[in-house]
Amino acid sequence: MKLLVTGGAGFIGSAVVRLAIAQGHSVVNLDALTYAACLENVASVEDSPLYAFEQADICDRGTLDRIFATHQPDAVMHLAAESHVDRSIDGPGAFIQTNVTGTYTLLEAARAYLQEAGKPDGFRFHHISTDEVYGSLGPMGQFTEDTPYDPRSPYSASKAASDHLVRAWGETYGLPIVLTNCSNNYGPYHFPEKLVPVVILKALARERIPVYGDGANVRDWLFVEDHADALLTVLTKGELGRSYNIGGENEVSNLELVKMICALLDERHPECAPHADLITFVADRPGHDQRYAIDPTRIRTELGWRPSVTVEEGLARTVDWYLENEGWWRALQNRQGVGERLGKA
Repeated sequence: MKLLVTGGAGFIGSAVVRLAIAQGHSVVNLDALTYAACLENVASVEDSPLYAFEQADICDRGTLDRIFATHQPDAVMHLAAESHVDRSIDGPGAFIQTNVTGTYTLLEAARAYLQEAGKPDGFRFHHISTDEVYGSLGPMGQFTEDTPYDPRSPYSASKAASDHLVRAWGETYGLPIVLTNCSNNYGPYHFPEKLVPVVILKALARERIPVYGDGANVRDWLFVEDHADALLTVLTKGELGRSYNIGGENEVSNLELVKMICALLDERHPECAPHADLITFVADRPGHDQRYAIDPTRIRTELGWRPSVTVEEGLARTVDWYLENEGWWRALQNRQGVGERLGKA
């Protein structure tokens, strides 16, 4: 199968690219190479005959039409998105442009391609989204695929809008679509403005580790390589028109997560222990959702998928990767906004 992967130089997208090629799929990686993208993420596959790269903006319809005509993909996996909540608070316009207008433009390009190609059998448009579209949970309960949308940030609102567009193009135009909504990802190649790499890199630098509010906000943590496997499972086995929630089955509060990372660093650098002494509580993010939790029953029962990596194992693998790949993250630390407190509103 030939896959057109948008955002394939990003964190999750690059994991999909690497795994898809390992499974024998051909991949066309379409990425605009904005601040959070890094071609080093796919360096391990760039020489593969199964890999091609196209630098393009998903808002550029003419370029999308050319890419579809040239590569004639069997499926689209749409991961290109602005994704950092704090940045969306400071500059929501970029999120509307990429996540809403970009998704619309890509849907229209895919629809035109299908018409030109005579609606080939088996084509799929897989839209990858987030559990943040559902809003915030209290102490109990989990998000299901039937949970009403209730986005609370410009980021989650833009992703909710893109989900609605994809469903509408499926219903109105018959575009063969599947959707997924995932919980918080972490793992190797995670851009260093997100919580897990922030904690690792602040601790290594012996700088204060910022924790929003009291650290009681709870997330369901999904190892990125598990997520990539789930996405390819949904692409190949999921029912058209259906959505699937993908969770890590690892609920942990932010403070617990930070302490787990500090303990791992204590083991690896005992001369600097205890790293938890660096934890500093800071003013909370505006509109900070209290808890996310995924009910993964549908993907488990219908497609036979469930995560293979516990949060303890995944964090250990992630910490070790950052310790072994200093050149990768140091090169990204000079990019705009990295290391700064964003989203204070």
